[in-house]
Order: sequence, then C-alpha cells, then structure tokens
Amino acid sequence: MSLNTLSGRFALLTGIFVLLAELLILLPSLANYRLDYLESRLERAQIASLAQLATDETLASDVESELLENAGVFNVVLRRNDVRQLVLSSPIPHPISATYDLRAQPFWTSARDALAQLLEPQNRVIRVIGAPVNQAGQLIEITMDTARLRTEMIDYGLRLLAISAAFSILTALLLNVAAQRLLLVPIRRVISHMTAYANAPEDARSIITPTARLSELNEAETALAAMQRTVTSALKQKERLAQLGQAVARISHDLRNILTTSQIFADRLETSEDPAVRRAAPKLVNSISRAVNLCETTLAFGKAKEPAPSLSRFNLASLVTEVTEAEALASDRVDGAGSIEFLTDVPAGLMIRADRDQLFRVLSNLVRNARQAIEATRQPGTIEIGAGEDESGWFIRVGDTGPGLPQKARDYLFQPFSGGSRKGGTGLGLAIAADLVRNHGGKLELLRSDSEGTQFCLTLPRELAGLSLREDGSDS
Repeated sequence: MSLNTLSGRFALLTGIFVLLAELLILLPSLANYRLDYLESRLERAQIASLAQLATDETLASDVESELLENAGVFNVVLRRNDVRQLVLSSPIPHPISATYDLRAQPFWTSARDALAQLLEPQNRVIRVIGAPVNQAGQLIEITMDTARLRTEMIDYGLRLLAISAAFSILTALLLNVAAQRLLLVPIRRVISHMTAYANAPEDARSIITPTARLSELNEAETALAAMQRTVTSALKQKERLAQLGQAVARISHDLRNILTTSQIFADRLETSEDPAVRRAAPKLVNSISRAVNLCETTLAFGKAKEPAPSLSRFNLASLVTEVTEAEALASDRVDGAGSIEFLTDVPAGLMIRADRDQLFRVLSNLVRNARQAIEATRQPGTIEIGAGEDESGWFIRVGDTGPGLPQKARDYLFQPFSGGSRKGGTGLGLAIAADLVRNHGGKLELLRSDSEGTQFCLTLPRELAGLSLREDGSDS
C-alpha cells in the first residue's frame, strides 16, 4: 500500500492519531501505576511491621532483613497513639533525596512525579508516607530505592505502547477496509466512467448513471452526468455544424460560379430597348452582386471568421429603401398574410461609415424576421426603421408590431441554432447580424419584446481604434 494513494495516507494518519491518543493516556496510566506500586510497598511494609509487633521479643537480624527484603524497603516507621516508632530498620545506602506523602497528593502532582521518576536514570532513596490500612495507626512511613520502581514503570509503559500499537494497526486496517468499501470503490467507479467517457465523449452510453448511496458521492455523480450530457450534446451539435458548414461551403462555391454567369447576362439587360427592363436591371445586378458576395462571405465563414468590413461613406436612407423594397416584394408574394406597412424615419442626408453590403445583410435579417413574425399572425402589421447620430456614433432602430419573441428565443438570442424565433428557424440570421455588427466595433441589442412588438437597436461607433478594418478609399 503506497503512501501516494488515498488509502495509504488514510491508514497512516489513522495510526498516527491513535498513537497520539495513546500517548496522552500513557502519562496518567504511568502515574496510576506508580501510585499503586508505592501503595503496595506500604501495605507490604505494614504487614512486615505487624509481624514484628506481634512478638514481644526482638526478631533476629536475618529474619528482620528477610521481612524488609520481601517488602522491598529499607525502614518502616509506624505512628500510633501519637508515638512514632521505628519498627524495622536496615542500613540506607544513600541519603534520602525526596519525600512523597500519598495521603493528599493531587493527580497532576502525581503525574509530574511519575514523569520525573521515569526520566531520572540514577538510583535514589526516597521516603514514602501513607495511611495504614484497616486503621492500624495514624501513618506509616518507609524508605526505599527507585531503581526497581523505574524498571517496572518502563516495562509497563512498553507493554502499554505495544498494546496501543497493535490496536492502532488493527483500527487502521478496519478503517482502511471501511474507506475502501464506502469511499474508494465509488471514487474508482467514477474515475473509470470518466476515463471511458473521455475515450468516446460522443457516445451517450458512456454517460455515468448515479448509483452511489452516499449523498455527497451521489451528488457528484449527478453533477458529472449532467456535465457529460451537456458536453455530448454540444459535441454532437458542433459535429452537425461542421458537416453543415462543409455542405454550405460546397454549395456556396458552386452557387457563386452560377451567379457569376448570371451576373454577366444581367449586365446586358441594361441595353434592353424595354424601359421597364432597363430600370429593373440595376436592381437585379445589385441583387446578384450581393448574392455573389454572400457566397464568398459564406466560404470565408467556413474558415472560422467573417471578412473584415470594407469601410465607405454612403447614404443610409438609400440603403434602407433597398431593404424595405426587397422585403415589400417578398411580403406581396405571401398568400393569406395580412398587409404589412413599412415606415422609415431616416434623415435623407444621413451619411454613415460602414461596410454597405454587410450592413445590408444586417438590416435585411432584422426586417425579414419582423416581416415573418407579422405574417405568421395573419394580421396586418407595421415595420418601422429609424436612424440618427450623436457624438459617439450612429444608431439604427428596427421595430415591428408582431407578437414578440418567445422566451426561448430571448434566452438564447444571437446564438446560432438556438435563438430561432419561429418554428423551423435556425437562429443563424441574428447570430450573423450580431457578428457583423461586432466586426464594426458596434453592438446589436434587443430593446424590448412583448405582446406589442419587438424592437432592436444597432449602434456603430465613430472611433475605430483597435479594429482590423479595410478602407476602400471612398471615405471622403
């Protein structure tokens, strides 16, 4: 089990924490063991002294030495009836270094003395005072050395640590098994699902199904599944868009060639003897030119970006007139639709600087969407185009009296294939229009959309600093 794994580190930390807890228990345990040891020496000394007091004669020296050795002490002093009596005695090898009264010793004092006894390597002689058992006197006092006490305390501490280590290892193993079953197995399952999904993100079968019993892991699996579904859907949509882009590029390439040929024949209509044909020829040529330009732009879009605007100064009113006339003709060809009135409020002398063809596409998309929305109601309606200028730039407003955009269209406005406002629509029109306006450094935004109609506002700045644009030389 490696320490670089979660289970290895979990087991190591468990063992460390259990050992720390046992170390905190060790000092009180040693203090209690020392206290029990000293009290047992007092009891043995009391028994040995009672053997002496039970006889009227003085014990032989060898018997007295045997009693003291069995008790593990040098001297025994009893105090009875306020008389202090040396009952048993033997030579003391060293001077008495400390006195401990066990009759009223706080726990922390006992713990401190035990730690000092454990850390003192030299053998010393100490005096211990306690209360005799069974009320056999007022006090009992003994003298003893500390060598054996320290040895037994060390043995007891090592045994306690060994038992603690065994319990620590057992606890760590049990906790590790529990962690494996409750945490690591579900985590490895999530990792395996993520790996399988990374190998085939387009395959919906690799999306994880939340099955974890723990609420936190279940929430993580649920969030992962939602993210995988979103990514899979986005990848499929991008794949469809890529295929559509390739198809549109091929169609635009062939259509451009066809329109170029048509443009050549349309140029000859200007020499027609029919006055009506001669008047319609420029508009037809302009329409074909815009179609050719649109095909070329589509081919450029297939390379991931629109071409930079080719700036020129032109009269906005004439451009708006072209847009409304084209849409009016399209409206007249729709059977069963209510009549649509086109109103323009554009100053006749308003000159703006922009790419004329791209701005035509933007306004055509906005007006066409407005027209189709009104036609869908089978009721009469109005489309109004207004424009003006201020110190910062130019603005163009396009409004209608249609039914307003649905909520989904407002939520995904200007996103391709998401913001369509009518059934069967793709939403490409508004997305392309917003992109073209951004290329000018401007902004296309929705001012309002409700039951009384919809209004968009297009703004173009005068300052073009930092924009990559092409000037055609007509800005004069």
